[in-house]
Amino acid sequence: MIALRLSEIARITGGQVFDALDAADATGADPLVDGPVVTDSREAAPGSLYIARIGEDLDGHDFVAAARSQGAVAALTSRPVPDLPSVVVQDVQAAFVLLAHALVERNTGVVVIGVTGSSGKTTTKDLLWSVLQRHGETVANVGSLNSEVGVPLTVCRITPTTAYLVLEMGSRGIGHIEYLTRIAPPRIGVVLNVGTAHVGEFGSREAIARAKAELVQALPATGFAVLNADDPAVWGMASQTRAQVIAVGESAQASVRAADVTLDAQGRASFTLVSDQGTAPVVLGFHGEHHVGNALAVAAVALAVGMPLGEVADALGDARPLSRWRMEVHERADGVTIVNDAYNANPDSMRAALQALAAMGHGRRTWAVLGEMLELGPDSAGEHDAVGRLARRLGISRIVAVGQGAQPIHHGAGGKGSGGSGGESTWVVPDTEAAYQLLVRHLAPGDIVLVKSSRDAGLRWLGDRLVADTGSQVPS
Repeated sequence: MIALRLSEIARITGGQVFDALDAADATGADPLVDGPVVTDSREAAPGSLYIARIGEDLDGHDFVAAARSQGAVAALTSRPVPDLPSVVVQDVQAAFVLLAHALVERNTGVVVIGVTGSSGKTTTKDLLWSVLQRHGETVANVGSLNSEVGVPLTVCRITPTTAYLVLEMGSRGIGHIEYLTRIAPPRIGVVLNVGTAHVGEFGSREAIARAKAELVQALPATGFAVLNADDPAVWGMASQTRAQVIAVGESAQASVRAADVTLDAQGRASFTLVSDQGTAPVVLGFHGEHHVGNALAVAAVALAVGMPLGEVADALGDARPLSRWRMEVHERADGVTIVNDAYNANPDSMRAALQALAAMGHGRRTWAVLGEMLELGPDSAGEHDAVGRLARRLGISRIVAVGQGAQPIHHGAGGKGSGGSGGESTWVVPDTEAAYQLLVRHLAPGDIVLVKSSRDAGLRWLGDRLVADTGSQVPS
């Protein structure tokens, strides 16, 4: 956090300082905010500013006292509160955005890097942090805090010496990414792919592409647009930006590309990183060939900010997953491997996870425990059926469809009927408890189990339960 007096926050946000505390209180009339900015009172710490947002179910003003007990020295509110000195504004969210934007402007040297795409955003953001922090102080979103709340929270973590601010930018409609770019104007924008995630909300893949293009449209002429040349919808954004375009991918037109891609027994990719600076070998610590594209995007950003090619390759090889439930591989003591990739799911990420499972499962019995992919609109049944068909084509040994919405996966995999077993290799079960009981009965040493669904389907907790059964360790 860039330290500010409460009076400065009031000037930035156009609010009024209100202090109902006794003048002898240790916080003083104009406290210094030099701790984390938080929207959750439980995360407050000494020096914190507490943002009292009003949500659908909870009013943040009710938790100001709790924030104070954790060390918060001030609050941003829409009405006076008796528990902390506060800046009172008409619109807390709008004031929060103004504060975040002002902090970016105070650090004139920070390079803001925006990352978007239908899948892979969080892993790419984490990978960018791992690589860039070797080159300078780097701040990035925690987990998937990529919304109108998560982005300003992340921005407020910068310091006067932060060199790189990596912002994952999510979108659930036209204009969302454009809104985020106004909070922290990016100098570099990364678009990974355009898939069908949230197509039920957007209406079409073309609308998703328009939303993702808002990132490159916000870039200055002195910036860089890192675009996936292997995705026609992304590559079509090259004409929509003033920035210098850097093409990444495996195609010949990519200036940063991967050659000679191979996978080891754990599905981890090795490749030759090819760029204008030359070539360098890369050995990734991430499971699944789809991470090659993420790594290329990261390499392009790192090269653009001046990192030497060899250092980029080394940093890519040393990086490991940071956020939970994303191709999280656990080796149980009984020889069963659990791959918990159930943070979220869409057709693209589901295909990537199944291909990774197939690559990791040579000579082993593979299980795909799959829940519903949400927000797919009228194509939902067909997309789920296609997942089941792919699992069968890839030779996945056992396929378990969890929940009513996942039944088309069972059908596509060759299951019979609408609710029963399709034989020894496919099952459809009503919920995660039934899936757990099925797996407990049938898992054997050497099996490898992929657990994947949209997050509201709850399968990530099934994965955690399976991991905890006999004890496990995450390979380094």
